Amino acid sequence: MTTFRRRVAEWLPPSLKWATLRVPQWFPKTVAPDPVRQAAMAFPHLQQPSFLLASLKADSINKPFAQRCQDLVKVIEDFPAKELHAVFPWLVESVFGSLDGVLPGWNLRCLQGRVSPVEHSVALEFLDPGGPMMKLVYKLQAEDYKFDFPVSYLPGPVKASIQERVLPDSPLYHNKVQLPPAGGLGLYLALNPFEYYMFFFALSLITQKPPPGALHVRTSDCAYFILVDRYLAWFLPTEGSVLPPLSSSPGGPSPAPAPRTPAVPFASYGLHHTSLLKRHVSHQTSVNADPASHEIWRSETLLQVFVEMWLHHYSLEMYQKMQSPDAKESFMPTEEHVLVVRLLLKHLHAFANSLRPEQASPSAHSHAASPLEEFKRAAVPRFVQQKLYLFLQHCFGHWPLDASFRAVLEMWLSYLQPWRYAPERQTPGSDCQARSVSERWAPFVQENLLIYTKLFLGFLSRALRTDLVSPKNALMVFRVAKVFAQPNLAEMIQRGEQLFLEPELGIPQRQHRLYTAPSFTGSFLSSWPPAVTDASFKVKSHVYSLEGQDCKYTPMFGPEVRALVLRLAQLITQAKQTAKSLSDQCGESAASRPFLSWLGFYPADTNGSYAGNDLDEMGQDSVRKTDEYLEKALEYLCQAFRLSEAQLAQLTLALGTTQDENGKKQLPDCIVGEDGLILTPLGRYQIISGLRRFDIEYQGDWELQPIRSYEIASLVRALFQLSSTINRRFAGQMVALCSRADFLGSFCRYHLLEPGLSGRRLLSPVGRGHAANRARGPRLSLRFLGSYRTLLSLLLTFSVASLFCVGPLLCALLIVLAYVLYAVAMTLLTERGKLHQL
Repeated sequence: MTTFRRRVAEWLPPSLKWATLRVPQWFPKTVAPDPVRQAAMAFPHLQQPSFLLASLKADSINKPFAQRCQDLVKVIEDFPAKELHAVFPWLVESVFGSLDGVLPGWNLRCLQGRVSPVEHSVALEFLDPGGPMMKLVYKLQAEDYKFDFPVSYLPGPVKASIQERVLPDSPLYHNKVQLPPAGGLGLYLALNPFEYYMFFFALSLITQKPPPGALHVRTSDCAYFILVDRYLAWFLPTEGSVLPPLSSSPGGPSPAPAPRTPAVPFASYGLHHTSLLKRHVSHQTSVNADPASHEIWRSETLLQVFVEMWLHHYSLEMYQKMQSPDAKESFMPTEEHVLVVRLLLKHLHAFANSLRPEQASPSAHSHAASPLEEFKRAAVPRFVQQKLYLFLQHCFGHWPLDASFRAVLEMWLSYLQPWRYAPERQTPGSDCQARSVSERWAPFVQENLLIYTKLFLGFLSRALRTDLVSPKNALMVFRVAKVFAQPNLAEMIQRGEQLFLEPELGIPQRQHRLYTAPSFTGSFLSSWPPAVTDASFKVKSHVYSLEGQDCKYTPMFGPEVRALVLRLAQLITQAKQTAKSLSDQCGESAASRPFLSWLGFYPADTNGSYAGNDLDEMGQDSVRKTDEYLEKALEYLCQAFRLSEAQLAQLTLALGTTQDENGKKQLPDCIVGEDGLILTPLGRYQIISGLRRFDIEYQGDWELQPIRSYEIASLVRALFQLSSTINRRFAGQMVALCSRADFLGSFCRYHLLEPGLSGRRLLSPVGRGHAANRARGPRLSLRFLGSYRTLLSLLLTFSVASLFCVGPLLCALLIVLAYVLYAVAMTLLTERGKLHQL
């Protein structure tokens, strides 16, 4: 606490450092004046929590952030729990914001060290698990205070369950639901201070939105992300035991919350069991009990709150309803939300893998194991698995088909690889690429079979609908293929599928078993079943608990999924050639543009076409990365699914990915119909993905083209009106001039007639029927004068001429003369070309 005071005192501005400069410590009781304490002593009849709360509210408006935190530290130290009881709900809301998102609080999600270093450091010190805020929580916890939390702000499935008077699965809500007080609205939870604080902290990730115009936030630098990491490391330690809370009174550490009698009748899922603490103590024979047994409830509560608030937004019934095409969109997490969940999963793997080998073995399940060891063993399958599966299913099915899906993908891959967070993974001199997945992880793979197989099928569905030419999308395919190609992983998944599909006819006593998840009442270990040695039963129980008894399982290595993998391999091969083709086109486009297009006499891009990917952002480097990612992804897919080179070559030829004789990109896949070319489903996919496209040209009236970005709209319209007036008045004379057979007729035809429609391709069958109707007579077009490039070229020409003492009139005459000579040359070349065609 003293260190925190010194740091805040250093960060205060000079005008506020008077207290810290006079005395060696922060506000000692004998030296530094405290306005709150002085006012309370001067008015004894106002020594009520309401006066303290009013004073703090006034200070929150008038004082800077660092000094407010400094005052709060002294208030927490000096005032008893009886007075702090009324301050606590206001303080929690002022830090994390209101549940409706109206009040932003300290806006921890956008508080970054590189932008606001002082506020960032002060907030982290104040909210640290060993800081002043937690000291307040433990001070109130010792007095057994309760705080009301409205049920209406809980995640959707939990809120719906409680409102229907059905007790939720998680023991977090047991014995806490209360009827509203007289005149109140809605049900509420009666939470102890630690639960109340963690509920607000976890929900602030969802309820608090970044302000409009906020800069991009680096998640690893924001205060909220750092606090999540600190809380996980403190309450779910990978080394040692959970640290006891800071004792705020001589009475010792805060006790575990006592059970409460339910105030609302619920349709219970099962009998209520005793807490983990009571269960452990009742079986403990030794006098020297594990110190962690007195504080394990905080670890249990923290994990339950994080999982419930961040993952429990979808139930199995809701997931099944969302499969309908008419289903309405439900809760959609943000990218930052997904990144925080990934941090939780990574730490849970490290937490569970911190068990010693003798503790992790099945024989270690005995009454001698400490509560923390039992918690490490059961935390992931007990709390996380089902809710994470539904969370990932929704993200895979509803996340936009863009590069932001990378956050969801990495969260999924982090959960699939617990061996990455095991202590023995760092072995000197080992090759990470060639090291196979140990058989130690086979039970984890089997008990999470759907998260490997069903979600892989969901990823395949997404990959087949994305533009693999994009380096970001190619990277995602590469990441997934690399993970599933790890040696021995595919074999373990295949064995898990065989266990699930294993028939039970040979064992009559197992034919009518129900594969259901254990009831989730009471504490996390009270309802956890004993270890099941039947591997087949465990896999079936896992699948049916997540998908229901009537699920239809699609094997990952069956013919259906293998056909999809082959199709993805086809598209990868095609995307590699498309990326190279687009790269060549980008290199040729600048060289093939006419010189006069830079002067504005020819439109630079009359068709407005563009490539449907992000290759233009990085150029040749992007093509190199895309080719590298796709090449390695194809190699890893062949390893995981045992695809031969002969299969790939045959499918590549069948798809028609080879270039034509001229080296040009082929048209989308089509069939010939009565009216011309008709797109096939493959052709539609190729267009949507940007793999192939038609060379579309403008076929309408050139004068009526949409105004381009390089043109002045008002000037184009004025020039169109002027040229239309001239064309109407002198139409007869123009026709007569263009009908002449001499050089003057050729000269007029070159300027007054559009290029023949025969020289332009008509790709639409309907266009052929109306080609005759598009024939127009000679006319004058002045639209080129409305181009920014034309006007800029003329301005530069006049500026350069003035440097050589050439006046504007003479310069204009020289420009006209130069153009007449150019037009004469072009007329002669055009006529000679027509004679050669005849």
